[in-house]
Amino acid sequence: MNHPTELKYSRSHEWVKFLEDGTAEIGLTDYAQDALGDLVFVNLPEQGDEVSAGEAFADVESVKAVSDVFSPVSGTVAEVNEELLDAPERMNEDPYGAWLIRVKDITDQEELMSAEEYTAFYESEEA
Repeated sequence: MNHPTELKYSRSHEWVKFLEDGTAEIGLTDYAQDALGDLVFVNLPEQGDEVSAGEAFADVESVKAVSDVFSPVSGTVAEVNEELLDAPERMNEDPYGAWLIRVKDITDQEELMSAEEYTAFYESEEA
């Protein structure tokens, strides 16, 4: 599995990329998209919605199941990746390029892990 070192990761298998403008992009990890299988639908929040660390903000539907997506940070949705509404398979094709939302006014962060810590975490879950 590929886990870029410049990103942070949550125990619920989301990644966070902190941008220079103070916002953060959030997406599904390579591990999550692989475990879910082919993604066929995504339900995203609206711009301006509040998200809370550790709480669901979206859901994704695969050929296997519907799964919640949990926010690793608290803040306000600054932008939604509307491209995914028409092409949810982009999350399978490029999990680290296909961000779900951008969050601003970040006030809280779940316990985020480095790429190395995240790899050790999910490998211990599989054992």
